[in-house]
Amino acid sequence: MKLPAPVQAFFDADKDPHGAPPVDAFAPDAIVHDEAKTHAGRAAIATWFRQAKEENQHSSEPLDLSEDGGFTIVRAEVTGQFPSSPAILTFRFKLDDDQIKELEITV
Repeated sequence: MKLPAPVQAFFDADKDPHGAPPVDAFAPDAIVHDEAKTHAGRAAIATWFRQAKEENQHSSEPLDLSEDGGFTIVRAEVTGQFPSSPAILTFRFKLDDDQIKELEITV
């Protein structure tokens, strides 16, 4: 499956449990919605990414890709140290100028 470059960068970074947050894949004013919280801007997104990795020790494997209403939607199997592991989550990416402008992660 061929993912758009910034989406691929996100999932590549997610595979490395000790890797750097993929902040360059995000626009400077990007927003991430995850677990009923909003993280705005690259610094907040980097903190969110690192904390999620530390807490859950997870990785994600994309399963399928679709487009809907200007969003790139990836369903992925997420495996880690959390009660419902593995879980299938939906990642809704809004892309702009080859960067992630918005990301929403849902069950």
